[in-house]
Amino acid sequence: MLKPLEEQAMALGFSIGEAARRSGCSVATIRYYEEIGLIAKAARSAAGRREFTRPDIERLRLIRRLRSMEFGVESIRDLLNAMSGAHTCLDVRDIAAAQLGIVQARRREIDALERALAGLAGRCSSLCADGPNAECTIVGELTAA
Repeated sequence: MLKPLEEQAMALGFSIGEAARRSGCSVATIRYYEEIGLIAKAARSAAGRREFTRPDIERLRLIRRLRSMEFGVESIRDLLNAMSGAHTCLDVRDIAAAQLGIVQARRREIDALERALAGLAGRCSSLCADGPNAECTIVGELTAA
């Protein structure tokens, strides 16, 4: 059973602070998403305060989830448009597949970075096994490029 204040908040809408708490987005992020059009401009109370609805909060949660999957703002905009019925399921799939390609490329880059760092640390460990060595390979290798 809802408390009277919660019922009142549901009837009037949620403040930006409450929308932030419920969506997991910061207040600044909500303002930014509103400014760039990822969410609609919030209704305003008589006092001029933003009022967010449950659908607004659900959209914020979705955007937060997409950001956690490393989707950029334009890809999120495209996905939201596609999910609103403006495009087909295949359009949504294509956007997700493109993001998958970006993530896979990033993984390859991170794997290469891991190998490079492991090599640097390994060579240094070998060279400096008996103590500090004036011919440290890490500094030389990092500055050689």
